[in-house]
Amino acid sequence: MDFKAEAGPENVVTIKVVGVGGAGNNVVNRMVKSGTQGVEFISVNTDKQALAVSNADQKIQIGEKLTHGQGAGSDPEVGKRSAEESRNNIAKSLEDSDMVFITAGMGGGTGT
Repeated sequence: MDFKAEAGPENVVTIKVVGVGGAGNNVVNRMVKSGTQGVEFISVNTDKQALAVSNADQKIQIGEKLTHGQGAGSDPEVGKRSAEESRNNIAKSLEDSDMVFITAGMGGGTGT
């Protein structure tokens, strides 16, 4: 799929797809592998090892002080606190976005 705008540079739309947690990162990886173009892919996770194998353009480890890169352990409260700890990094990655799509699973810790 190609989401690039066909109009001139004044009409360029910046679209970002953010995968949060394991399930969200899996969706981003699948979209990258399928050849989706015209979007920037961002993977957000507490799990440092999962980020290492992500195909996203940008990778953000959240909750580094809280989880030490070990993941949220299926605890949504740890996911929430990790996002709060890294709120500035997340906000910076979304600057200059016209549209942001967030994909996450509801059953683990980070994305929930």
